[in-house]
Amino acid sequence: MAQNRSDDSPRAATDSTVPSPRIDGIDAARALAVFGMFTVHLGVASVGLLPEDGATALYTFVRGNSSALFALLAGLSLAFMTGRTTPSDGEALRGATVRVVTRAAVIGLLGVLLDLMGVPVAIILTYYAGYFLLALPLVRLRAGALWAVAGVLAVVGPAVSFALRSAMGAPEPRLSSLGSVTEFLLTGYYPAITFMAFVYAGMALGRTDLSATAVRWRLLAVGAGLSVFAYGGSWLLLHPLGGLDRLAVAGGPMTVGRPSTVATDPVLLESLRAGVEDEMYSISGQVPTDSWWWLAVGTPHTGTTFEIAQAVGQALIVIVACVWLAERARRLMYPLSSVGRMPLTVYTGHLFAIAVVIGLSSGEWRSPWLLEWFVLGAAVFAVLWRIAVGRGPLESLLGVIADGVDVSVAEARQARGG
Repeated sequence: MAQNRSDDSPRAATDSTVPSPRIDGIDAARALAVFGMFTVHLGVASVGLLPEDGATALYTFVRGNSSALFALLAGLSLAFMTGRTTPSDGEALRGATVRVVTRAAVIGLLGVLLDLMGVPVAIILTYYAGYFLLALPLVRLRAGALWAVAGVLAVVGPAVSFALRSAMGAPEPRLSSLGSVTEFLLTGYYPAITFMAFVYAGMALGRTDLSATAVRWRLLAVGAGLSVFAYGGSWLLLHPLGGLDRLAVAGGPMTVGRPSTVATDPVLLESLRAGVEDEMYSISGQVPTDSWWWLAVGTPHTGTTFEIAQAVGQALIVIVACVWLAERARRLMYPLSSVGRMPLTVYTGHLFAIAVVIGLSSGEWRSPWLLEWFVLGAAVFAVLWRIAVGRGPLESLLGVIADGVDVSVAEARQARGG
């Protein structure tokens, strides 16, 4: 019989401990995060179903949001593994900690190995493993405290990152997805100082009773409020309050070698604004440090308060919508929830598939309908594997390793009389 135990649920610490069932809607949201990363990795040219404008809009929407949703769901999974709405303690917490650390080590090693493939993708797995380790000290907190931690980090983190990076000077060129502790914390593609806000928000969500209708309505309201704050606040600072003009004059990419007085030319100023806006949408991890006004932007992968608020807000809306739909249209959502049950397998598999496509291509490897084939292939594989076997292959292997280490540590502790 297929195994249906959730990999988000703690393994039974005692014979009386019964793991909680999976929430299909959470799995569906996790699948959307993975498919969003497919879209970013394969690019606009790989979309065949939509016209170019539509493909560009889709790419713009999922870029940054998909990795943020993935990180937020990592925090939610961590909360599920450590007691769900009631934090674990005692032996249960010790066992969960061992399994989490083991999972982090295996996932981190897998990320390093995938990075060695040389696929042109910023691999998130090694960062993901580090997030688990940073989050472990707070697993005993309840939802309210975790929301507070996430909020403080979202407000303070971007300014601290800006100040530290300003003092450090120009960062070293990135040679891989993650090459140093500094990249992990501050200067990488998915810096922890930004992404831990998503993880802690996910932990807070995991400590919340998602089955309660009132809770879902509150989450939708918070998600909508954060989105309005993010888009409205950034727009207010950049446009009516002149932040975009200040960036254009002081640090826009077209001002190099030009006297600042030329920015009084309306035509040139408009060109400078366009240059800054192009730079805003090409940032990968954190804003430049030549002007504090960069903290007013809210575009993806900028690591600002506005970007964090926007990503968390939209993630809450997506998660609540997926949970609601999965309860009312289970068959329709079955392919998505199947993919979300094996995100590590699907994520890893799509990187190998990209490597194969690149190896077989003599020129430009991105072609129309490639994204659709990747999504369809992942969904078909996940559905068939779920029906025939249950847990994904890498998820099963990860669970076996984590549980094995847990048993070994428990036996060693008993042998010492602890």
